[in-house]
Amino acid sequence: MLRIVTTALFVSLLGIGSAVAQSSCATKAVSKDGKPLAGAARTSAIKKCCEDSALSADGKKLSGAAKTSFVKKCQADAG
Repeated sequence: MLRIVTTALFVSLLGIGSAVAQSSCATKAVSKDGKPLAGAARTSAIKKCCEDSALSADGKKLSGAAKTSFVKKCQADAG
């Protein structure tokens, strides 16, 4: 029972976090002169932003599989 609740909580936190990260990461992908980035530069900027915003509910940086999952979902949402 506790395992199911913990899993559901984890999945919901990833969904909320990636939704917030997606909107901010997509809007942060701009050049120094304020123009939107394109291609590999945009992809790189979004990946870096997603990695930087991979935080747990208590504000600690995620690591391992949790971080990988968060970054992958964040990039998919921003793309």
